[in-house]
Amino acid sequence: MPTTEIDLPYRVNYLSILDQNGQVDKSLEPQLSDELLLKLYRGMLLGRRFDERMLILQRQGKIGTFAPIKGQEAQVGAAAALSPDDWIVPSFREAPVEMWVGKPMERILLYYSGYNEGGQMPDGVNLLPVSVPVGSQMIHAVGIGYGIKYRGQNAVVVSFFGDGGTSEGDFHEAMNFASVYQTPVVFICQNNHWAISLPRSRQTHSRTLAQKAIAYDMPGLQVDGNDVLAVYKAAKEAVDRARRGVGPTLIEMVTYRLSMHTTADDPKKYRTEEEVREWEKRDPITRFEKYLRDKNILDDQKTQLVGEEVKTEISAAEGRWSELVEKGVNPLDMFDHAYAELTQTLSDQREMLKRELEEKR
Repeated sequence: MPTTEIDLPYRVNYLSILDQNGQVDKSLEPQLSDELLLKLYRGMLLGRRFDERMLILQRQGKIGTFAPIKGQEAQVGAAAALSPDDWIVPSFREAPVEMWVGKPMERILLYYSGYNEGGQMPDGVNLLPVSVPVGSQMIHAVGIGYGIKYRGQNAVVVSFFGDGGTSEGDFHEAMNFASVYQTPVVFICQNNHWAISLPRSRQTHSRTLAQKAIAYDMPGLQVDGNDVLAVYKAAKEAVDRARRGVGPTLIEMVTYRLSMHTTADDPKKYRTEEEVREWEKRDPITRFEKYLRDKNILDDQKTQLVGEEVKTEISAAEGRWSELVEKGVNPLDMFDHAYAELTQTLSDQREMLKRELEEKR
């Protein structure tokens, strides 16, 4: 039958500013202060070193399983584009972002030690706890965004998820709701090529994940996820757009998980060492360090100093975590946050548990 072409103003662009050799595209380079550039480097290095330390603690049996972030440290570029009043809704591989906005490392360690208290955020930190169910946090992000718009607040929500999350119904529901109601939400997909052991090629037949935004009439952009400058620039434009009330954006960060999916996983079972070595050449920290050296922001002495500061900070946080674990928790605390006022039934149960605990002591 005869058809008429529908003129749609859509295309998917790819943004890369700093290549894997540390060479910068001057025409796209964001004009950031030396202070912020150094802070970005420090945030990435802190994420890498903390991740390495957590892996040692896990292998020693001191914390439980967790999802390493090695290779995905450029995510801090997105956090740097936010204001203090903005919200972040993470999945389970955003420790560098969490630390950037003020979540203490000891709280992260406490969470992976099995304490729910590890999810507690300091006052003023608009960050939701880790979300282990794949994709469910996107719904929460859109809900927060809807509340922000309803109240007339000038804030933005950023939701992080992996490439596997785009196959979940939550992803499509969140994207649809965000677009229909034009909520101030930025969706950031960390496409690290592997949803546990399932490769990107078997996750979806779409040439890009960014193009999934087209169905929901929102901008979709693919960026070099190992280029912190590109991540920052893409996130900043999307955040500014959302803050102006123009609606949501989907950003696909093309990156790679250099370590295992979680510490309960053996990636050698499903991917080759050659593939990993190829991506190691694109290490986000290595290329950014070269860029900073070319700009005379870093030299050998400064690099060593930052490394020592990071090591000291991690050691201090580990000490605070040990004190929290030794102190333990009060089982009666679980009654304190269910209702503004305890029901009679819960009050009776609390007193019963209190007596049992006293008898055991």
